[in-house]
Amino acid sequence: MIRIAIVDDHAMVRVGLRQFFADQIDFAIAGEAANGREALDIVRQGEVDVVLLDISMPDRNGVDTLKQLKQIRPEMPVLMLSAYAEEQYAVNMLRAGAAGYVSRESASAQLVAAIRTVAHGRKYVSQG
Repeated sequence: MIRIAIVDDHAMVRVGLRQFFADQIDFAIAGEAANGREALDIVRQGEVDVVLLDISMPDRNGVDTLKQLKQIRPEMPVLMLSAYAEEQYAVNMLRAGAAGYVSRESASAQLVAAIRTVAHGRKYVSQG
């Protein structure tokens, strides 16, 4: 079972992802957060295998949150979710410690593949 923490400031996005992930027999939602502070709290509690993290959030953005998550649990894969084009951000996110980068424009099957890929210790960058 892959335990996922969903971190996005939009409640509708979190609801949609939770419903979508419910169809995956090997996925479980470990927690949801609307901001970086809440994400850090979820990870500190443990029981998270992968964090799906929105890059653009108020308060503490995804890049800052990524760096703090990696200080708490360096081995835990963080998959960045973004509306920005991969060419601009993917390499920088991987350098900052992300295990992968998925565009919001990606097909849902790519998101599932990305989560499974990073959960197994490999890197993932969406193809569009």
